[in-house]
Amino acid sequence: MQQRGSDRLSPLRDDEMKHELEGMLRSDHATRAEEWRDPEPSAEDDPEPDLGPPPEPGSPRAREERDEEFRFDLARHLRRTVFPAAREDLLRLLDETHAPGYLTEAVRQLPPDVRYDNVQHVARALGRQPRA
Repeated sequence: MQQRGSDRLSPLRDDEMKHELEGMLRSDHATRAEEWRDPEPSAEDDPEPDLGPPPEPGSPRAREERDEEFRFDLARHLRRTVFPAAREDLLRLLDETHAPGYLTEAVRQLPPDVRYDNVQHVARALGRQPRA
């Protein structure tokens, strides 16, 4: 077999690396003597990943996931110190924090004469509150 000359490693080093990894690949666990090199196991209270199929577009679950993402992004860009706040205060802060346009457009739809106590109040006014 002819070498292309673009390999980063020599054939000898490639064989050495294969030999180094062989034990780990066969044993299905780390083979290092230094425990600090092993990946940390998951904690007991780590949530289980949701391995189910993605929600169907337009389904209630898909809507809930979009609303949750919206609330998360909104909370990331609105500081607690701004509250209570009117629509213009929120728009100014969204501009300062370089929030995505979809957040700014949504907040722009709020009535200008209402003061909002927190992010949840804003989300509720925009119809993005989680179902009880």
